[in-house]
This record gives sequence, C-alpha cells and structure tokens, in this order.
Amino acid sequence: MAIGLIIVGDEILSGKREDKHMSRVIALLKERGMQLDWVEYIGDNRERITATLKRSFASGDIVFSTGGIGATPDDHTRQCAAAALGVAIELHPEAKELIQERMRDMARERGEQVDLNSPDQLQRLKMGEFPAGADLIPNPFNKIPGFSIRNHFFVPGFPVMAWPMLEWVLDTHFSHLFHQQPQYEKSVLVYELAESTATPLMELLEADYPLIKVFSLPSVGSETERRHIELGVKGDEQQVAIAYEKMLEGLLQLKAEFIPTPARTA
Repeated sequence: MAIGLIIVGDEILSGKREDKHMSRVIALLKERGMQLDWVEYIGDNRERITATLKRSFASGDIVFSTGGIGATPDDHTRQCAAAALGVAIELHPEAKELIQERMRDMARERGEQVDLNSPDQLQRLKMGEFPAGADLIPNPFNKIPGFSIRNHFFVPGFPVMAWPMLEWVLDTHFSHLFHQQPQYEKSVLVYELAESTATPLMELLEADYPLIKVFSLPSVGSETERRHIELGVKGDEQQVAIAYEKMLEGLLQLKAEFIPTPARTA
C-alpha cells in the first residue's frame, strides 16, 4: 500500500509560503519505518482538487492532505472530497460540539458571552461539514477537527496543527505497518565517472536482484569536492549485501575510483 501526500494552497504555489509539510511527513514516516511514495501540490482550484481526489480514492493508497479545510471562500477541500466520492457534505455532530466548545473557550478568554446562533458563529460551524460517513481527527491545538474517509486523512495547512494530527493518525491507525519492511542501503562515492557509463551495471543489478533498487545521485562538485556520483543499492538486507559486492566488482572492472559511504537502515 503506497503512501501519498496532497498539499493544497495557492500560497504554496505562489511562493508566499514555503512548504514544510513534505519534509516533516517524510520524517514522521521514517521514524516509524515507513516511507512516502508520492506528493502532489495543488492550488485552490475546486475542479483540480476534486479530480485529484477522485484519482487518489480510486488508488487505494493511504493519503494525507493538508490545507483547504477552513470555512473561507478559498477553502474547497471538504467539498471536493465529498464530490470526489459522490456523497453529501453534512455537519458532523461531534465536530459541531467541538467547534462550539472552542467558541465558548475563546469567549471566556475575552470575558464575554457567546451567541452560538450569531451569523459569524454559524459560519464557523462550516468547518465541521464533512463528507457523509467521515470520522474525526482530533486537533490538540484548538479542538477544530480534521476528518478522515476511505484511508484519506485531511488536516489544516498550519503545521502547528497538522503535524500532531498526522502523528495521531499514524499511531492510531497504522501502527501495524511500522517497521514491517526495513530498508537497507549501501553506497559509494564514484569520482569522475559519467552516469551513462554506470547505467548498464545499474540495470544488471536490478535485473539480477529484484528486491533491491539501484540509485544514482550525481554532484557537479565544488571548489572543495570533485565531481562524483553517489551510487548505491537499497532494499532487502540480504540482496543489498550481495548486490553491493557485485556493484563493487563492476566498478573495479570499469577502473572507477570510489570510496564507501556509511551503511544506512531506514
């Protein structure tokens, strides 16, 4: 089962805000022996968000989505999720209670009484309108919940809210997947060798060892470091060990200059 991340918001695509979610999600998953398989960035466009969600719901993947679940005119994610599934959007009763509890808390902090039927308070309840059948994701920051449906988990765009909510999702729903397939990695730095020269060796390794992937990370070098490629294998521990030795043999045949890097486990 693949894991995807959808990041919604014009502010990300325009550069007004820098995305911090992807690196954080990668870190949260890595801590649990999991990894991110794909990411999509989408602006605040209802048709595009709906089309993306239709595709991701059909995939069966685990998907996290950040942003667009507020109640302002540029927030579309809640409505798009309902449209993508072909279900109604409705006020979740428990979400209503949590939002009203937050309203009371805010009024109490100001020393005021709150009118829960005033237009602005009724507008806030829209943040609790989710696709029919959705479950809630608790928000420890301000109680305004996110929601989940069909292995999709929708949280706000604010990192201070989103990240604890995503941790809760992982620990509550997916602990059985933690550290199921440890990924082992061994690599070398190969100096002054063209990737095209190493490509046949890489293809041979992947053909002979189906439980590993070969990777090549080129660097153009700098004033203090020569041009090089980090060439390596990752995946199943046993096959990584064998494929790595075969890779070294192949590099020696190519008369390549290389040095090992520290082995890693994910």
